[in-house]
Amino acid sequence: MSTVTFTEEFTSTVAAPRLFKALIVDGDNLIPKIAPQALKNIEILEGNGGPGTIKKINFAEGSEFKYMKHRIDALDEATMTYSYTLIEGDPLMDKLEKVTYETKMEASEDGGTKGKSGSTYYTKPGVEIKAGKEKAAGLLKAVEAYLLANPESYA
Repeated sequence: MSTVTFTEEFTSTVAAPRLFKALIVDGDNLIPKIAPQALKNIEILEGNGGPGTIKKINFAEGSEFKYMKHRIDALDEATMTYSYTLIEGDPLMDKLEKVTYETKMEASEDGGTKGKSGSTYYTKPGVEIKAGKEKAAGLLKAVEAYLLANPESYA
Protein backbone atom coordinates (compact mmCIF):
# COMPACT_ATOMS: atom_id res chain seq x y z
CA MET A 1 0.00 0.00 0.00
CA SER A 2 1.20 3.50 -0.81
CA THR A 3 -0.19 6.91 0.01
CA VAL A 4 -0.79 10.03 -2.04
CA THR A 5 -1.67 13.31 -0.33
CA PHE A 6 -3.25 16.40 -1.85
CA THR A 7 -3.64 19.75 -0.07
CA GLU A 8 -5.81 22.60 -1.25
CA GLU A 9 -6.31 26.13 0.11
CA PHE A 10 -9.64 27.92 -0.33
CA THR A 11 -11.30 31.22 0.51
CA SER A 12 -14.87 32.41 0.90
CA THR A 13 -16.57 35.73 1.54
CA VAL A 14 -18.81 33.98 4.12
CA ALA A 15 -17.71 34.25 7.77
CA ALA A 16 -15.78 31.17 8.90
CA PRO A 17 -18.04 30.09 11.82
CA ARG A 18 -21.12 30.33 9.60
CA LEU A 19 -19.53 28.41 6.73
CA PHE A 20 -18.21 25.71 9.10
CA LYS A 21 -21.63 25.30 10.73
CA ALA A 22 -23.43 25.01 7.37
CA LEU A 23 -20.91 22.88 5.48
CA ILE A 24 -19.64 20.63 8.27
CA VAL A 25 -21.89 20.65 11.34
CA ASP A 26 -25.24 20.67 9.49
CA GLY A 27 -24.00 19.47 6.11
CA ASP A 28 -25.98 16.21 6.43
CA ASN A 29 -29.19 18.24 6.23
CA LEU A 30 -28.16 21.16 4.03
CA ILE A 31 -26.19 19.50 1.24
CA PRO A 32 -28.92 17.08 0.06
CA LYS A 33 -31.31 20.09 -0.03
CA ILE A 34 -29.08 22.33 -2.14
CA ALA A 35 -27.45 19.59 -4.25
CA PRO A 36 -30.16 16.93 -4.74
CA GLN A 37 -28.64 16.09 -8.12
CA ALA A 38 -25.55 14.87 -6.25
CA LEU A 39 -26.78 13.46 -2.92
CA LYS A 40 -30.01 11.69 -2.07
CA ASN A 41 -29.45 11.70 1.71
CA ILE A 42 -26.98 11.13 4.54
CA GLU A 43 -27.77 8.67 7.32
CA ILE A 44 -26.08 8.21 10.69
CA LEU A 45 -25.55 4.46 11.15
CA GLU A 46 -23.66 4.65 14.46
CA GLY A 47 -22.86 7.38 16.94
CA ASN A 48 -24.14 10.84 17.81
CA GLY A 49 -22.49 12.97 15.11
CA GLY A 50 -19.16 13.35 16.89
CA PRO A 51 -15.90 11.40 16.58
CA GLY A 52 -16.49 7.71 15.92
CA THR A 53 -19.79 8.32 14.13
CA ILE A 54 -20.34 6.24 10.98
CA LYS A 55 -22.34 7.90 8.20
CA LYS A 56 -23.74 6.48 4.97
CA ILE A 57 -23.93 8.94 2.09
CA ASN A 58 -26.42 7.87 -0.59
CA PHE A 59 -25.80 9.40 -4.00
CA ALA A 60 -28.61 10.63 -6.25
CA GLU A 61 -30.13 8.47 -8.99
CA GLY A 62 -27.98 8.57 -12.11
CA SER A 63 -24.74 9.11 -10.21
CA GLU A 64 -21.75 6.94 -11.04
CA PHE A 65 -21.73 5.86 -7.38
CA LYS A 66 -24.48 4.44 -5.17
CA TYR A 67 -23.13 5.08 -1.67
CA MET A 68 -20.13 5.55 0.59
CA LYS A 69 -19.56 5.28 4.32
CA HIS A 70 -17.29 7.45 6.37
CA ARG A 71 -16.19 7.64 9.98
CA ILE A 72 -15.78 10.98 11.73
CA ASP A 73 -12.30 11.09 13.24
CA ALA A 74 -12.41 14.62 14.73
CA LEU A 75 -14.90 17.49 14.87
CA ASP A 76 -14.06 20.67 16.78
CA GLU A 77 -16.35 23.66 16.30
CA ALA A 78 -14.14 25.93 18.44
CA THR A 79 -11.09 25.45 16.21
CA MET A 80 -13.19 24.81 13.07
CA THR A 81 -11.40 21.56 12.28
CA TYR A 82 -12.89 18.38 10.89
CA SER A 83 -11.48 15.07 9.75
CA TYR A 84 -13.04 11.86 8.53
CA THR A 85 -12.13 8.63 6.80
CA LEU A 86 -13.89 7.12 3.80
CA ILE A 87 -14.09 3.46 4.87
CA GLU A 88 -16.48 1.78 2.44
CA GLY A 89 -18.37 2.32 -0.79
CA ASP A 90 -18.25 2.76 -4.53
CA PRO A 91 -15.74 5.67 -4.63
CA LEU A 92 -13.06 3.33 -3.24
CA MET A 93 -13.56 1.10 -6.29
CA ASP A 94 -11.07 -1.75 -6.04
CA LYS A 95 -8.17 0.68 -6.00
CA LEU A 96 -8.21 2.19 -2.52
CA GLU A 97 -8.02 0.87 1.01
CA LYS A 98 -9.36 4.15 2.44
CA VAL A 99 -9.17 7.92 2.08
CA THR A 100 -8.69 10.37 4.94
CA TYR A 101 -9.82 13.99 4.75
CA GLU A 102 -9.00 17.01 6.93
CA THR A 103 -10.47 20.51 6.80
CA LYS A 104 -9.50 23.57 8.81
CA MET A 105 -11.18 26.97 8.54
CA GLU A 106 -10.33 30.29 10.11
CA ALA A 107 -11.47 33.88 9.82
CA SER A 108 -9.76 35.91 7.13
CA GLU A 109 -8.84 39.57 7.58
CA ASP A 110 -11.79 40.67 5.42
CA GLY A 111 -14.33 38.84 7.62
CA GLY A 112 -14.63 35.84 5.32
CA THR A 113 -12.96 32.45 5.50
CA LYS A 114 -9.61 31.06 4.60
CA GLY A 115 -9.19 27.35 4.83
CA LYS A 116 -7.15 24.34 3.99
CA SER A 117 -8.30 20.88 3.09
CA GLY A 118 -6.26 17.77 2.59
CA SER A 119 -6.89 14.24 1.46
CA THR A 120 -4.69 11.19 1.73
CA TYR A 121 -5.41 8.24 -0.53
CA TYR A 122 -4.26 4.82 0.68
CA THR A 123 -3.91 2.88 -2.55
CA LYS A 124 -3.71 -0.78 -3.28
CA PRO A 125 -0.49 -1.93 -5.00
CA GLY A 126 0.07 -0.59 -8.52
CA VAL A 127 -2.64 2.09 -8.38
CA GLU A 128 -2.13 5.76 -9.28
CA ILE A 129 -4.51 8.46 -8.03
CA LYS A 130 -5.73 11.86 -9.20
CA ALA A 131 -7.70 13.91 -6.65
CA GLY A 132 -11.34 14.74 -7.23
CA LYS A 133 -11.00 18.31 -6.03
CA GLU A 134 -13.41 19.70 -8.65
CA LYS A 135 -16.39 18.07 -6.91
CA ALA A 136 -15.31 19.36 -3.49
CA ALA A 137 -14.82 22.89 -4.86
CA GLY A 138 -18.28 22.73 -6.46
CA LEU A 139 -19.86 21.70 -3.16
CA LEU A 140 -18.15 24.55 -1.31
CA LYS A 141 -19.42 27.03 -3.93
CA ALA A 142 -22.97 25.64 -3.66
CA VAL A 143 -22.99 26.07 0.13
CA GLU A 144 -21.44 29.52 -0.18
CA ALA A 145 -24.11 30.59 -2.73
CA TYR A 146 -26.86 29.29 -0.44
CA LEU A 147 -25.48 31.23 2.54
CA LEU A 148 -25.09 34.43 0.53
CA ALA A 149 -28.68 34.12 -0.74
CA ASN A 150 -29.97 33.33 2.78
CA PRO A 151 -28.12 35.68 5.17
CA GLU A 152 -30.29 34.64 8.15
CA SER A 153 -29.32 30.95 7.79
CA TYR A 154 -26.63 29.64 10.13
CA ALA A 155 -26.08 33.11 11.59
